[in-house]
Amino acid sequence: MSESRRADLGDGYKSYFAIAPALEPARVDDVFFIRHDVYARELGFEPVRADERETDKYDRRSVHCLVRTSKEPARLVGCARVVLTDSNEPDAPLPFELTCRNTLDRSIIDPAKLPRHKIAEVSRLAVLSEFRRRKGEQQSAAVISDNDFGSEQQPRFPFIPVSLYIGAVALAKRQGVEYLFTLTEPRLAEHFGKLGVHIIPIGGPVEHRGQRIPSMLRVDGMYESLRVLIRPLWNTINEQIDAAYAQAGGVPVSAPAPL
Repeated sequence: MSESRRADLGDGYKSYFAIAPALEPARVDDVFFIRHDVYARELGFEPVRADERETDKYDRRSVHCLVRTSKEPARLVGCARVVLTDSNEPDAPLPFELTCRNTLDRSIIDPAKLPRHKIAEVSRLAVLSEFRRRKGEQQSAAVISDNDFGSEQQPRFPFIPVSLYIGAVALAKRQGVEYLFTLTEPRLAEHFGKLGVHIIPIGGPVEHRGQRIPSMLRVDGMYESLRVLIRPLWNTINEQIDAAYAQAGGVPVSAPAPL
């Protein structure tokens, strides 16, 4: 993508999309609908449910972000969640700690030895099919590929998946999280490296809806590591999230989304 186009990433994003924490029951319901539509109805990763909502036990200790189109009538686009540790049972594992218990390289980092209130996990990224119709995207809930960045002649940018990850980092930061873990597709770290985001592999691959690598990023310092031309997008996403929290009366620290 040309530098002139990337300089406008913040304005470009808000021309099409708006991101916010899911603070109201209706917005959380939108998140569960998106997840069901993608993970159950479309991809078959979860069972189809009569209520058309996909939930699990971790949602009670999670915060969610939701992307919709910015123009009215707003349409649902995608979502992600940040699973927090349980303040009542801090040693209760995050999902990746169970899935990757045999493949984590604890010489890189051992989540069990970190302050539990400082760690969280990004999961359940999902983008509705109408917003990911390009070849190769149909079998992934949210994906970034080489083609998403286009060329100098035909520049593009993967606004939706990148904004979901930035939104998740923003929510984690407001919860006091320092270490954010995720299961990623093997090439995701390479794609995010183009943006200046350092995603660190911390173990061997596991089979989890395809091959996934346990990975980590540090919440503090992420902005400084971003390429300068990506920072307007970061700023726009954080401004939108701050505005939503301000309207709701502030950030509810360690408070999971209502169910």
